[in-house]
Amino acid sequence: MKKTGLLVTLILFILFGITACTDNRSSKGVDEQEITDNSNQAATKENTNKPKSGGTVTFAATKPFDSLLERGLFEHKEDELILNFISDSLVDKSDSLELKPGMADYVVDKNAKTVTFTIKDGIKWHDDTPLTSADIAFAYEVIAHPDYTGLRYANVSMIEGAQRYHEGKADGISGIDIVNDKTITLKLTDIAPNTMSILWSYPMPKHYYEDIPIKELAESNAVSKNPIGTGPFKVTNIVPGKTIELEKFNDYWRGEPYLDGITFKVIDDSQTTEALKNGKVDIMAIPDSKYKDVKALDNVILNEEISLEYSYIGFKLGHWDKEKEVNVMDNPKFQNKKLRQAMAYALDRQGILDSFYNGLGELIEAPIHPASWASADESELTVYNYDPEKARKLLDEAGYKDVDGDKWREDPEGKKFTINFDAASGYEISKPRTNYIIKNWQDVGLNVRLNGGLKELNLFYDVIEHDESTVELFYSKWDLTGDPDPTGLWRSDDYWNFSRWVNEESDQLIEEGLSDKAFDEGYRKEVYVEWQKILNEELPNIFLYAPADVYAVNKRLQSVHTNAFTSQVDTHLWWVTEGKE
Repeated sequence: MKKTGLLVTLILFILFGITACTDNRSSKGVDEQEITDNSNQAATKENTNKPKSGGTVTFAATKPFDSLLERGLFEHKEDELILNFISDSLVDKSDSLELKPGMADYVVDKNAKTVTFTIKDGIKWHDDTPLTSADIAFAYEVIAHPDYTGLRYANVSMIEGAQRYHEGKADGISGIDIVNDKTITLKLTDIAPNTMSILWSYPMPKHYYEDIPIKELAESNAVSKNPIGTGPFKVTNIVPGKTIELEKFNDYWRGEPYLDGITFKVIDDSQTTEALKNGKVDIMAIPDSKYKDVKALDNVILNEEISLEYSYIGFKLGHWDKEKEVNVMDNPKFQNKKLRQAMAYALDRQGILDSFYNGLGELIEAPIHPASWASADESELTVYNYDPEKARKLLDEAGYKDVDGDKWREDPEGKKFTINFDAASGYEISKPRTNYIIKNWQDVGLNVRLNGGLKELNLFYDVIEHDESTVELFYSKWDLTGDPDPTGLWRSDDYWNFSRWVNEESDQLIEEGLSDKAFDEGYRKEVYVEWQKILNEELPNIFLYAPADVYAVNKRLQSVHTNAFTSQVDTHLWWVTEGKE
């Protein structure tokens, strides 16, 4: 039976403002790297002794927060950074992006189409009220309610009865069964191997919210001024958009935190280096433009993590048929696979990474995160290393030759061959990066030219999304989620498949990745490895790199663990060297 693909990737576009083509990274040049592996946990050799209790640290960000401090309502990353300290999930992710129990154990019954959560012992809200299964049910009821103002409905829509409740046709959600205070069973309309990645897993404090009209919840003091959660730290004071003070929650279910408290502080980009140097900030993700300056500081350690975004060059292979709602691969320009492969070999991807991202990141050959359990081994894929000679050879074999001696290659029929390239403006590196890319292709005789100059961001979106006739090749990026399901971006009937690539075998593998057999993770990985091989060979996109997020951590702060999602793993284990034994 075909599984319904719930587009968690696209949900993330809505929730966090993730864009397909923006790039807020900047560069100040290439330098040798001295990044520590995250296994270091930001601990210096002289401070690997027993953790100490006490002390506070300052966590900084460079953009203001909204104070939508409820998981079901927040919209921007800055609020999420705060929520990472004050809230926990029923389901967690490992460093390799695999799911594991968080605040609850869970059982998935694919035949009965049910998910059962059992809350672990000793979990309380910050007001000392125990977490119960009613809080889990309440979260689903809020998110599915007709008056709900947030954007998470897709994460609960698979619960039986949620749609009728959402439409105001029922008084409750029929698929929710509260077995007892610690156990809840959800009956779903469909279930797939990635269901647990999509299903909402954050409870809401029913006792704290239930008297607030749902349409007013986002504006309430309970969310914006006095939020509570189940996490290791609780909010004590908020200066809107500027600072939040948190103190440890002594009854935290995973153990009393070592730190007494954390201050979340918003600083300007320009203050980054000095704030880290003088110890006014203990930990933050640093802007790329400040990398060299921060790297020179002797009181911080830098942790590098390959981000969940990746950059790519997209070929416009066709158009979107609005009436049939399918992609049609009818642009003859890039149908020759050797041309696409030659253009990949002609591109100095490492040079781009070095020149514009301080060398921080990892080259990729397929659109699954390198740390993912489903990622194909490099030995299973063609590595498109920079090789202009190989590019020239492939172009010759494909019939793209300079027949009139003007240095530009003609097409196999001897006709003039030019390629329009589109990219967005708005960032320091936009123009030089675009020039670098175009020059790589021109160096092998391809007459690639910028299509009307760099485009303003919204215009760029518009022409790519709507297949404007002059768009042939474009630089863009996507953000990945923890689950490797490509649904939403790569199927023949996916609108967001901007290259308009159509491949029957790819479609079959994507469907198979959500089949009943794919509940076996080993089998599911085999499916996705085969899918990656097809994309790596066919190259509907040239996959470039996953840039790195870099976290600066003061050496006094210990046990900081980072991964592709966050720098805030197990914050209850953070401690400072000047604490008490």
